[in-house]
Amino acid sequence: MQTFDLAEQGLRALNETLQGQTQNTNETAWEVVNAKGSHAIAVGLDAPIEVTVRGSTGYYCGGMNKQATITVDGSAGPGTGENMMSGKIVIEGDASQYLGATAHGGLIVVRGNAASRCGISMKGVDIVVEGNIGHMSGFMAQSGNVVVCGDAGDALGDSCYEARFFVRGSVKSLGADCEKKEMRPEHIEFLKEILTEAGVDAKPEEFTRYGSARNLYNFDVDNAGDY
Repeated sequence: MQTFDLAEQGLRALNETLQGQTQNTNETAWEVVNAKGSHAIAVGLDAPIEVTVRGSTGYYCGGMNKQATITVDGSAGPGTGENMMSGKIVIEGDASQYLGATAHGGLIVVRGNAASRCGISMKGVDIVVEGNIGHMSGFMAQSGNVVVCGDAGDALGDSCYEARFFVRGSVKSLGADCEKKEMRPEHIEFLKEILTEAGVDAKPEEFTRYGSARNLYNFDVDNAGDY
C-alpha cells in the first residue's frame, strides 16, 4: 500500500498522483493520512484503484469518480461523490448534504446518516444509507436508486423522474409528484443484490418503494401550483 501524507505533500500532489494512475497500474492500494477535513480529496480518478482516507473529509471528496473504490474512514462533507460516473464510495461515518448530486453511476454507501438533498438530480447512481436521510432527498432525481435503512425527511423525491426510493422506516412527507409504489418481486430481488453489495444486513421485505406519479412530466396549467 502506498501512503500519502496530505499534511506534508499537499492536496494538489495527491490528486495529480492518483489521477495519473492507469488501467494497468500495479500501485492499486493507496492510503491518505492527515486528511483533517480537506476539500476535494481524490477527485477525478479514472483507474481501478482503492483509496482509503484516514479521517473525515470536506467538500466534494470522490467527485467525478470513475472506477476507483474510495473509503472514508470518518465522515464526509457536502457533495461527496458529486457527478460520479462509476466505482464505489464507502463512508464509514455520516455524510453531509447533497451526497451523490448529479451522479451518473456507481455505488455510494453510508454507514451512518446522510443529510439533506441526498441524491439531488441523480442520474443513475445507487445510494445505500444505513441510517436516515434528510429533507428534499431525491429532488429532481432522474434515475438510479436510493435505499434507506432508517427514516426519510420532508419532501422525499420532490419532482423526481424515474429514480426509485426504498425506505425501511418512516417518511416525514413526500415531495411533489412522488407517491408510494407497489413492491414487486423484481424490487425484492434488486434489494437483495444491492444490500449484499453494500454489506448491509437488512431484509428487503421491510422496505417500501416510492417513485414518480408522472403527473408533472408535461406542463399542465391545472398543475401549475405543484411545480
